[in-house]
Amino acid sequence: MAYEFKLPDLGEGLTEGEIARWLVSEGQEIAEDDPLVEIQTDKTTVEIPSPAAGTVTSILVEEGKVVPVGTVLVVIGGDPDGERRAAAPGALAKARVTPLVRKIAQELGVDLDSLVGTGPQGRITEEDVRGTAGPSEGRHEPLRGVRRVIAEHMARAHREVPAVMWVEECDFSGLDLKQLVPAVLKACAETLKEFPELNARLERDEIVFLDRYDLGVAVQTDDGLVVPVVRDCAARSLEDLGADVARLAESARAGTLKPEELRGSTFTVTSAGKLGGLLQTPIVNYPEVAILSVGRIGPRPVVRDGEVVAAEIGYVSVTFDHRVIDGARAAEFGLAVIRRLEQR
Repeated sequence: MAYEFKLPDLGEGLTEGEIARWLVSEGQEIAEDDPLVEIQTDKTTVEIPSPAAGTVTSILVEEGKVVPVGTVLVVIGGDPDGERRAAAPGALAKARVTPLVRKIAQELGVDLDSLVGTGPQGRITEEDVRGTAGPSEGRHEPLRGVRRVIAEHMARAHREVPAVMWVEECDFSGLDLKQLVPAVLKACAETLKEFPELNARLERDEIVFLDRYDLGVAVQTDDGLVVPVVRDCAARSLEDLGADVARLAESARAGTLKPEELRGSTFTVTSAGKLGGLLQTPIVNYPEVAILSVGRIGPRPVVRDGEVVAAEIGYVSVTFDHRVIDGARAAEFGLAVIRRLEQR
C-alpha cells in the first residue's frame, strides 16, 4: 500500500516550509528512519527521516518550492507504473502538476494540457510553465533557502514597522576591539534594564515587556544572514559572551545551528566590521522593536582639551519601532550604551 508523506507541523507556529533538498530519488529503496528530505523554515533547516520503508515511487514537490503544512510531499510504496497505464494522457498531465505550478499556470494563462513535462516521470515544472509565457531579460535565479526567508522577514518588518533611526559617535579607544561584539552585547543588555520598552514586543494592542536579555547577533554566512541568539547577556562575563559568540558564529557558517539557537531573541546587535561603512541603517528584527548597529571603527580627528587628536571612532545607530519607543528614549538608550562602551 502506498504511503503519502505530508509536510508535518514543525512547531513554533510555522505554517509552511521550503523543500531545501531531497535526500532520496524516485525508484530508490529506503528503510524507515532513513534521511528523507531537508525542510527550510524561517528558523532553520530540519532533516526529516522517512516514516515508512519501501520504494520512493513519486516525489511530488520540487526542491525550492514553499508549501503549507499538510501538503503531500512524496509517495512511498504502491505501483506508479500501474497507475500511469490506467490513466488517460490528459489525466496523467493533471496528476503531474503540483498545486503551486497549477496556480502559476492559471496566473500566466498557460494551458497545462499543451505542455510536455520535463520533470521526473514527466512532471510539469514551474520552469516548463514559465518557459511558455515568453522570454525575459537576464539570468534568473530562484529566491530560495535562507535568502528567501530573509527577503520575507525583511519585507514584513519594512511593511509593518514604522522605523526611525538615531546615530551618534562613540570613542572606542579604550576598548579591546577583539572583544567588540561581546562588549556591545553586555553594554546593550545592561542598558536595556533601564529602558524596558526597547526589550519588548508589540502584540496587537499591547506592549509586552520582557524580563530576559537574550540578544541576537547578525552573522553573515555563504547562504545569507542568520541571527543566532546569545542568552542571558546581562549576567555573563565578557569572556563567556565572547566564547559563545565565536561558537555560534562558527556553527552559523557551517550550517549546524540548532533550531533553539535561532529562537527567542529580545533585541539584536549587528556589526559588519571593516565592510560596514561609516554607519548602517539596519531593519528591525521583527517581532523585536529595536536593533543597534556599530559602523566601521577607525582613527578619526576629535577635539580634546582644545586640541585635535586622533581617536578610534565609530558610529552607533539605533533603529526603533516608533509605535513603541519615543525618539528621546531611543536617544537616551543609545547614549547610555555609548557611555558604557567608552568607560570599559
